[in-house]
Amino acid sequence: MTALILGLAVSAALTLTALALYTHNERNLLHLRLREAESVLSSNLPTIQTPLASAAALADATRGNRKKFGAFIRPFAGDDPFISVSLWRLDRIRHGPKAVVGLSPELRPAAALAYFRRADASNQVSVMAMLHSPAPRIGYALTTPGPSQYVAYGETPVPRNRYAAVIPSSAFTDINFAIFLGRTPNPANLVLTSVRRLPVTGRQASATIPFGSTYLTLEVSPRGSLGGSLPQRLPWIIAAAGVVLTVFFVLLMLRLAEGRKSAEQLARALERIAAENERLYGEQRDIAQTLQHSLLPEELPQIPGVEVSARYLAGEQGVEIGGDWYDVIQLDSDHVLMIVGDVSGRGLRAATTMAALRHAIHAYAAENRSPGVILSKLSRLLSVTDTGKMATVLCAVLQISTHQVTLASAGHLPPLLIQDGLGRFLGGTVGPPIGMEHGAEYCSSTYPFPMGATLLAFTDGLVERRGEILDQGLARLRDAATSNHAALPELLTGLLGRMRGEPTEDDTAIVGIRWTG
Repeated sequence: MTALILGLAVSAALTLTALALYTHNERNLLHLRLREAESVLSSNLPTIQTPLASAAALADATRGNRKKFGAFIRPFAGDDPFISVSLWRLDRIRHGPKAVVGLSPELRPAAALAYFRRADASNQVSVMAMLHSPAPRIGYALTTPGPSQYVAYGETPVPRNRYAAVIPSSAFTDINFAIFLGRTPNPANLVLTSVRRLPVTGRQASATIPFGSTYLTLEVSPRGSLGGSLPQRLPWIIAAAGVVLTVFFVLLMLRLAEGRKSAEQLARALERIAAENERLYGEQRDIAQTLQHSLLPEELPQIPGVEVSARYLAGEQGVEIGGDWYDVIQLDSDHVLMIVGDVSGRGLRAATTMAALRHAIHAYAAENRSPGVILSKLSRLLSVTDTGKMATVLCAVLQISTHQVTLASAGHLPPLLIQDGLGRFLGGTVGPPIGMEHGAEYCSSTYPFPMGATLLAFTDGLVERRGEILDQGLARLRDAATSNHAALPELLTGLLGRMRGEPTEDDTAIVGIRWTG
């Protein structure tokens, strides 16, 4: 009798322990799925905000040119991400949109007036719900940082019944979910759900995710056992085995060995979950790097007599986007514009600022070839007091016929000119970084650019190292560049490998121009 009671007590204790472990593991797995779903939803915001920010900056830079606005935004207006994109002038909202790409917007001028004023006062995308109209949509509005005349507005469709049978994301395959606009799970603000009828039932977890000017509330619930059928049945297996083992004492050791095997299987399952989480993190980093490279030029111009090459290397900073960029623009058959810039900080705001500055330079370069004038106009677009961002920018215009290069610098490091195995940095007059002084004036300096010479422009990630002064890094770059007589692409690749020998948080961009004949 004592053995029976003891055996039943041990069996009950083991059953309750296994049940508690299973419940705890399921709760942890559910919160892991919740965090994965949060990451998926958060990663959608850059695909919405970046095109609108670039379109608004382009509109401000081109004074609302409909043709240029339409040509830029048309690839984004279709099924993904927008069904409709429009351009509105802030002082003429009552007249309706200035330009529309895709379907007509559901937003009417009467409702747009107050909405666009809020968007103009904000530094982030302003979200507007139109969930109860005949064609439900969500609107997004964005203006450029600082003074702005135009607002870019896009709309994405929402299913009328809010039901989504399948979501193409690994974060949603084994859970039910409901997404609400706002901080609370209000059925009136339901955006998307995987269940036919609310509420989502069963064990639940929820999170509130910042989404532009508002929030998304996400509720998730498992569709089944997240850890698999074995952990779900393990408590009852232990209970049945305990009763049997109490009666058949001889089989006790065999059952204990089976329990140990089950525990090892559970440990391996947890290891696989950890490995899957690490893979998802790597995918998110790849997405961030893909977005970063999408903001850089896809290819550099081919210029007779001049060789152009560039390299970009992201820093070791997780999944956040950096603010380093470069561009090379052929202004005409005799002039080439080279730009290298570095926006302070990291993340979506730095990338948005970078895109706005890059597109503004394209617009200004079409009006004036002087680097100093381009930077002076650029200084009116950004204010560190408004956005918390500033940028160092180097502009260089190469005149092919006269073999001269004209430079202007907004707080950026000087470029390196290499000729006949010798190198020197072209200093000139350095103005304040863009955003530090509104309406700053910048001076241009002109230098000879002889045949066979190479000009290298770069960001500080190439030369800065912790614990040493900047002059040491510049001297190390000059020595490395003058001792390497390889072709221009191999020279840039070699400099990245040699100068970036240890992991660093900074991104690195380097651009080179070389006379070839």
